[in-house]
Amino acid sequence: MMITPAFDLSQDPDYLILSIRVPYTRTSEFDLFIDGTDFKFYAKPYFLRLTLPGRIVEDGKEKATFDIDKGLFTLRVPKETPGEHFEGLQMLTSLLAHKGSRSAKPLVEDMSVECSETIGADQEEDDEEFDWQVEQEAYMERTEEELRTLQKYGFGNQRSGVFARLQEEFSDVIDLKNPEGTSAAERRLARLEAEASAFSSDHYLADLFEDDEIKGLLMFRPWWAKLIPSAEQDGESAVSFTDDEKEQLRKLTNCSYLLDKTSRHQAWLSLVDVLLAYSYEVRSTDGEHNVESPWTIRKLSGTLCWLETYSSLQDVLVSFGRRVLCYPLYRHFSLVSAAVRDTTKILQAGKACVLKCLLNIHKVFRENDPAYILNDLYITDYCIWIQKVKSKKVAALAATLQKATLQKKHLKLELDELEEAATMVAEEEEQGASKSAPVSCVDSSSAISDSSSSSSESEESEDEEQGCTESKEGGGGGGGGETFKDHPLQPTSSPSPFPIPQAPTRAFSSAEERKVDALPSAPEGSRQLIQELGERVAEELRISPDSSHHSQLSSAATNTQATSVRSSNGTLLEPSPRRNPLLIVQTPEDPDDLDMERLI
Repeated sequence: MMITPAFDLSQDPDYLILSIRVPYTRTSEFDLFIDGTDFKFYAKPYFLRLTLPGRIVEDGKEKATFDIDKGLFTLRVPKETPGEHFEGLQMLTSLLAHKGSRSAKPLVEDMSVECSETIGADQEEDDEEFDWQVEQEAYMERTEEELRTLQKYGFGNQRSGVFARLQEEFSDVIDLKNPEGTSAAERRLARLEAEASAFSSDHYLADLFEDDEIKGLLMFRPWWAKLIPSAEQDGESAVSFTDDEKEQLRKLTNCSYLLDKTSRHQAWLSLVDVLLAYSYEVRSTDGEHNVESPWTIRKLSGTLCWLETYSSLQDVLVSFGRRVLCYPLYRHFSLVSAAVRDTTKILQAGKACVLKCLLNIHKVFRENDPAYILNDLYITDYCIWIQKVKSKKVAALAATLQKATLQKKHLKLELDELEEAATMVAEEEEQGASKSAPVSCVDSSSAISDSSSSSSESEESEDEEQGCTESKEGGGGGGGGETFKDHPLQPTSSPSPFPIPQAPTRAFSSAEERKVDALPSAPEGSRQLIQELGERVAEELRISPDSSHHSQLSSAATNTQATSVRSSNGTLLEPSPRRNPLLIVQTPEDPDDLDMERLI
């Protein structure tokens, strides 16, 4: 059995360089064949046959080296036309294709008939038996008339009857209930209805106004944004494939596709749809695939999820935009625009970059149990087909996508009206919050003022009642209700918190006058002196009849009242300029105080 070795191709202006890894071989067993675009290499047990994109010659200038430690065979072969650029040297599957005639069938597998001597008969029988089983299963279940009535889907709309054999699995892969009996128009109508019912305005508005995570995703730079321009191909980027990707390309079976104009057009549009879903998935996961990656890619692609066929690039963009706002975790229109820009960059980087993206998708689906069906229907064929298309076709598609525009109104989800209503509600809430703050302050101030007024009024009423009571207790003369105008601490504004009774002082003064008048036997000079002393004592002293404790409270109240008068009216009350002629301290045990009271 022959083994296809790992190989890589590069070029300079004059030479084609082939690097072939053939470990554990003998240098004496190398065999080469060079003829135009055909190249063959044989070193037991390795065999490699390539169909090159340009012509090479064997003119004696070729040079070969072999690194025994690495098992690497390197060959430099001159180009027939020096300076010619060979396009598509990274398209390994296309290079492995045999130059055979094309069949009339839509999908044709090119089987190698050369080197049949080196392939055992048992292997040929195994291959034929496998191919026969596939064909037998497809045609024995349904007649040709039944197959013609089935709807087409898959790459280039070339498949049918696949889901009829996979009833248990297809429901986990696609959303379409009956793919075999649903026309393209019915699929689109069902898709639009499902998207309308799945759209959540709350989820959309939450991502719109709380967009911290969205901003982080928009700042991410995917791997295709870091590519540098290719030195070999103008307008394309230098893309390198990993060893796993190269092995994956070698395992792909070469097929030829005969597509009519409509099918080719739909194939290009579906390719854009798949790349858009892939671009979103890479950005939403910061370039690290996870267990949700297969679901995200197939859910966002109408091609993969609904077997949709598009008629214009605008339809592709609208479908993708609607699905981004309906299904994934992050539902923001900015992510839709970012995915469109990313897909444009992928196409501008050339078909090698597109192929690398398709290989990544193929790997993601291959590692997921139900999604592998989508590789058979779409991705594998795309990996083979993209290697054979012309680069100018990819560049033209990139230019068309770059000029395309997508606005929120195109999605027909009433996003502008929804955002406007949400903005108005938010503004009203902010205005209500700003108004409620000063109103509450005014209300609290009013409440404090009212409470102060009510307390002041209650204190005034208590003062009046107390004054009247003490006035009545001091004696019922005609002077009991009058105001003592000569008192230096007479208040002129609102009363202090401590009520100061004024009536008892005047009552005491009137009583003293009556006592002085009631002394007829006293001499005239003594009467005058006693009267003068009584007036001064009435002016300077306030004596409580109960105890010294009441005297101290009366003095504190007087000081507080004086301070209140000063702060409220802005006037300073000066003390009396006259010195106190007599200081009297009242104690019940002091007999002098008792004598003085009797004297007065």
